[in-house]
Amino acid sequence: MADLLLTPADLAGDPSVVAVGFSEPTEDGRLRCTLCPRLCTLRDGQRGLCYVRGRIGDTMVLTTWGRSSGFCIDPIEKKPLNHFLPGTPVLSFGTAGCNLSCSFCQNWDISKSRHMDTLAAQATPEAIAQAALDSGARSVAFTYNDPVIFHEYARDVAVACRAKGLFTVAVSAGYVTESAREAVFSSYDAANIDLKAFTEAFYRQRTGGHLQPVLDTLAWLAGSGIWVEITTLLIPTLNDSEAEIRALATWVHKHMGADVPLHFSAYHPDYKLTDLPTTPVSTLRRARAIALEVGLRHVYTGNVHDPEGDTTFCGGCGEPLIVRDWYALRAWNLGPEGRCRQCGERLAGRFEAQPGTWGRRRLPVAL
Repeated sequence: MADLLLTPADLAGDPSVVAVGFSEPTEDGRLRCTLCPRLCTLRDGQRGLCYVRGRIGDTMVLTTWGRSSGFCIDPIEKKPLNHFLPGTPVLSFGTAGCNLSCSFCQNWDISKSRHMDTLAAQATPEAIAQAALDSGARSVAFTYNDPVIFHEYARDVAVACRAKGLFTVAVSAGYVTESAREAVFSSYDAANIDLKAFTEAFYRQRTGGHLQPVLDTLAWLAGSGIWVEITTLLIPTLNDSEAEIRALATWVHKHMGADVPLHFSAYHPDYKLTDLPTTPVSTLRRARAIALEVGLRHVYTGNVHDPEGDTTFCGGCGEPLIVRDWYALRAWNLGPEGRCRQCGERLAGRFEAQPGTWGRRRLPVAL
């Protein structure tokens, strides 16, 4: 398609088009993108599957630097992150495009966008960090579409945020190459990784990707010092069998430890997958029970009203430590340094002396 082609004029005259790394030449004269496992090989003017990275001359470029699909203040629990600064507001934003092709995408109008008019006006990293600070947010989240594909923009925003004492959060599918993984995720203080299923067949047929690179990312994150939580969207008949859930939870326990929070979230019909029903609450509760039985300590249910599945319990004595109603905190039983007031065991995560009071609000922000 002609409107997909990039030209030297784009790099020279458009501030949102910037030269980037993560590329290597091929023997036939093409340029291979080495940021994600798709390894798109491009001729001059072509874009990768993600749409936002492409080739101009001998240069790989990002075409969405400084452009966003909108800004909103959310509760941090909406990312979802239940063990990272609970109750605090986070400034959330994304760009356009994606490096996976999920038929069930819940943000398809952004992640599947092929038109730059879905993006708002230019927003510099400094302006984003200042907007977060002015709004009272404690962190900035790169979400709605995957920050892996707009890494250079996310990195620059993260630098600006850290200069102002703000944290940064990646909401990502974790689909990145080994060679780029550390450079990409070192920009963040926390991440929620979308583990879409636990079979290669699901990844290949439903996302156009592969499972192993995501597992490699998760295993790496577990030892990186970056706080990480996992979300799996349970889709009826496709990835919600007891055997698959048990295998997934067992892998997480073995390779990441018992304290990594795992969120099972409810699917609703969307995008190209509209012939299956919404995930029943009973399925989420069953998945949670299986993961707890395997040995994971902190397992949650999402996109449904389930008080027990929203609550954080002490892994030592079982005391309710953080009681939630949807995204609002209703009780806080953590003492100094995030320790259980009942038995003194420290809860895994990043906690401040007092929780935030943002609640369930969602507030659009104009920059």
